[in-house]
Amino acid sequence: MNRCGLLLAVLLVAGAAVAAAQDLDTNYQSLQDAVAKKDAATVKKLAAETSAMAREEIAKPGDTDPDAAKQRLEYLKGVDAYTEYALYATAVQAEAPVMVDLIATLEKQNPKSKYLDSGYGPYLGALAKTGASAKIPEIAEKALANFPENPYLLDPLARSAASRGQNDRTIAYSTRLIALWGSHPKPPEGVSDAEWNRERDATLGPSYYMAGMAYAGTAHWVDADRNLRAALPYEKGNTVAYANALFQLGISNYNLGKMTLNKARILEGAKFSEQAAGIQSSVAQQAWKNAQVMKAEADRMR
Repeated sequence: MNRCGLLLAVLLVAGAAVAAAQDLDTNYQSLQDAVAKKDAATVKKLAAETSAMAREEIAKPGDTDPDAAKQRLEYLKGVDAYTEYALYATAVQAEAPVMVDLIATLEKQNPKSKYLDSGYGPYLGALAKTGASAKIPEIAEKALANFPENPYLLDPLARSAASRGQNDRTIAYSTRLIALWGSHPKPPEGVSDAEWNRERDATLGPSYYMAGMAYAGTAHWVDADRNLRAALPYEKGNTVAYANALFQLGISNYNLGKMTLNKARILEGAKFSEQAAGIQSSVAQQAWKNAQVMKAEADRMR
């Protein structure tokens, strides 16, 4: 190739690079405008296009000037990260069907995006609103690999396992959720105490209950007693769960009393059973019968 031809080739390559940079900058600005307008369809389109363009530029050789190359790389990564924010920010302000679409798009673009950690709560809620509740356990289990400490993922998995009588899985997910809240006793910056307590109580109480019932179902009486006692304050407003917790506490304490020849523990089981019998529920009659058996057995002990 002669010098003129070589120069032309260099100019063409340089021109293409400049054009690509300009297209990226244009898309980036248009995406920001679409986010400001809450234009979900345009955000979805431009987020995918802009991310692809940024990643393509990242993969290319950098500038010969190290400082310029570093600055350009940081800019490109920032653009790519913004596309994830754009999808998340637009999704959480949208109606349920649009939210589902945008968060699913974000999942596909980057399943480890930091915005998914906060987005899974509203996303799974939106799935339920759109009649897609059956998809939640599968989505949650897959996502848990990337976000193992996300309460929005652990809670539906625990509930799904409990509904299927899968005691081991129920215990595994519930106890992880209990430990998670225990390791985060204070709200993060920017979250009010009221909001934090509301989110915690919505999953912590049921986790104690599900773990306790599963432990009772596998005759682990000590663990059942500990978790069900912890569940009681949270479940007072739920007649069925409260009655069931008291019923199983009666059985757990009765069995612990028999195992240790502890009359006081058997009488405590009778007390819990009587409390369960006093609540109108499907276990009331059996709870009353259990209480009589327990008190009779305690009377025979010294």
